[in-house]
Amino acid sequence: VSHVYATDAILAHLMACPRSVYPWDIVVQKLNGSLFFDKRDSSQFDYLTVSETAYEPPAASEDTESINTAEKLSLEASAINQNFTQQILRDASEGERQEMDLPNPFYDEEESPGMEPASVAYRYRKFMFAGIELVARCELHGTVTKRGEKQYMTAYALNEWDSKMSAGIEWRQKIDQQRGAVLATELKNNSCKLAKWTAQSMIAGADQMKIGYVSRKSRTDPHHHQILATQFYKPHEFATQITLNVTNMWGIIKMLVDKFLSLEDGKYVIMKDPNKAVVRIYSVPPETFEDEEEEE
Repeated sequence: VSHVYATDAILAHLMACPRSVYPWDIVVQKLNGSLFFDKRDSSQFDYLTVSETAYEPPAASEDTESINTAEKLSLEASAINQNFTQQILRDASEGERQEMDLPNPFYDEEESPGMEPASVAYRYRKFMFAGIELVARCELHGTVTKRGEKQYMTAYALNEWDSKMSAGIEWRQKIDQQRGAVLATELKNNSCKLAKWTAQSMIAGADQMKIGYVSRKSRTDPHHHQILATQFYKPHEFATQITLNVTNMWGIIKMLVDKFLSLEDGKYVIMKDPNKAVVRIYSVPPETFEDEEEEE
């Protein structure tokens, strides 16, 4: 049996990568026949994209003050998403927080005294297929009680930045009566991001996926936002709605794993071509990317 290790974010990214437009890269190490999928420390991997699959994605600008470039919007969306996952939770003082068996593995009280880590649960899941044992570290953002049954959930935020520039519809006017139209537009403009979230929720075994619709308070202010609405979706049903084929998703992982298992032990990079819908695999020296950690 070959062992493969990854996080839900990396797996979901690869599963949704046929929809991606912007370049990205993932590091793969093969040691003694086991595979480790990882991201570079200095990569943009954890930042969300905005209007990546839109007909007219956010344009680059020479103006350093511009708030609507792809990089600035990415930072804004990532901050919104992080805050949204925390804001929807009940306050710890209400005493209804669910404690997991073990503490947060990335939180060190000595390094950040008086600080409370962002509330997230890590769940380790094993997937078996055709001689491969894949272990994934997944994230869950909360629990929700539906019909008296406690269910795990993930949470993500879609954000409106400037409906005039993003060829969208004004959320505040449509969100209550025509939420389907708002979601349809987001599906067109953020197809890759939504597929990634859905895949991530499925890998984590979440029963529900909560999506928030967050908008700027004012079109020209990227720092203050309002949550206009939230909606629960079941990940498997949502996958069907956004034409995300689950068999195909896992097929991509299986194909990549088989490919790397056929190669020699070493370090490799999977890279999406910035200009074409092509993914390339490069072999790199074992110490590549290590100096980034040492410099820090």
